[in-house]
Amino acid sequence: MKILLAGESWTSLGLHLKGFSVYTTGSYEEGGKPLIDALSSGGHEVTYLQNHVVPQQFPTTVEALSGYDLIILSDIGADTFLLHPDTLHHSLRRPNTLKVIADYVEAGGALLMVGGFLSFSGFGGNACYHNTVLADVLPVEMLGYDDRIECPEGIHPEPLKAHPALAGLPSEWPHFLGYQRLKAKADADVLMRVGKSDPFLVVGSYGKGRAAAFASDCSPHWGSPDFVGWSHYAAFWNGLAAWLSET
Repeated sequence: MKILLAGESWTSLGLHLKGFSVYTTGSYEEGGKPLIDALSSGGHEVTYLQNHVVPQQFPTTVEALSGYDLIILSDIGADTFLLHPDTLHHSLRRPNTLKVIADYVEAGGALLMVGGFLSFSGFGGNACYHNTVLADVLPVEMLGYDDRIECPEGIHPEPLKAHPALAGLPSEWPHFLGYQRLKAKADADVLMRVGKSDPFLVVGSYGKGRAAAFASDCSPHWGSPDFVGWSHYAAFWNGLAAWLSET
């Protein structure tokens, strides 16, 4: 398959005070490698668009997106798609990229949103997908405010049923260090949960296509070293990708 992954990158700015002196440091990091390696090991071709290149390089037509079998959004806020410099700085009209994604799924494409500080509603509600057309596409309802559940003690998600997306995986999963609280839509299928009622992996359909919501991270920090290094890590992502693209 051809897969487009958007997000999973960040720039950090540090402020250091040493007595009278103050100085700053900066760094750039990417978190997509574990997921990219897992999908690549399954024979898939992954195009990786980091957060800072998405405004200029993410496809803006359904025709362009149709060259991909699956779109994955991971830790990238809605504003990165909506506030292109042409619109933000010059008040010019542009395609609504999130609507393009919705039209792509409706026509038979596949979408996966992976959790993170800037997924779903996100840290402080700043991911803001609850106010976009993807709220209709995803198989979950979002809180509309800070949806993080931090679990430094570790939590273990529980598979609920047999499903092709989870075929061949054990019932006991590694621990995670947090997730996002979501609510499954009435017509969605909850494949995994955490605790007594919070959905962890939810799948559903939209038009002719399929969509999935994974409530935690594909990499640190929520994705613990035990999960990222899990012997079934690649099998999970490849199985989910295969099911999503079988429309």
